[in-house]
Amino acid sequence: MNLAEGVQLVSFAILAVMMLGSALGVVLLSNIVYSAFLLGGVFISISGFYLLLNADFVAAAQVLIYVGAVNVLILFAIMLVNKREDFRRVPGRWLRQISTAVVCLGLFALLGTMILITPWSLKTSSSVVVENSVVEIGKHFFSDYLLPFELASVLLLMAMVGAIILARRDLIPDSGLPGAKDSVAGTEALMLPERPRLLASTGKPAQNP
Repeated sequence: MNLAEGVQLVSFAILAVMMLGSALGVVLLSNIVYSAFLLGGVFISISGFYLLLNADFVAAAQVLIYVGAVNVLILFAIMLVNKREDFRRVPGRWLRQISTAVVCLGLFALLGTMILITPWSLKTSSSVVVENSVVEIGKHFFSDYLLPFELASVLLLMAMVGAIILARRDLIPDSGLPGAKDSVAGTEALMLPERPRLLASTGKPAQNP
């Protein structure tokens, strides 16, 4: 994908404005659902930058993994946990805000300095020509980087098993079983506040505490 220089500059400007606006919305908006949706806009903007760099596989992976998996998982987690809490003003909040602003400005200055001192000129006489980036990445995955690739799959499997264990809903044990509590307080202690569960002994839905 070789675009004209003018189209590249316009596309870069549009994607930069989109990414910066979405990132500011993620940080500044008080509604966490809106912040999660704007985070998806940040990921899509980054995939557009990858397309401008002729990295089509990385752009597709950015959309599929970050937008289609990570961002959707964040939205599901936000919407499934329907616990509402009234936020109160924390004493000394201005000090935390100033500290956060100083850290953000320091990171911005560090990244800006790195961009300015990095030589971005490319050698036009390079003999290495990659016709299909997907094929080349697949060759490296299954040859040079086989062990990290398999370790990443094991880590993802562990994360999936942990998510299943955290999200499971067990039935409250019968009062006749050893170690079971007969009191109402003990029964309510075993329940999660966001979703009613069935009592194993009565078959009726338990009331939320």
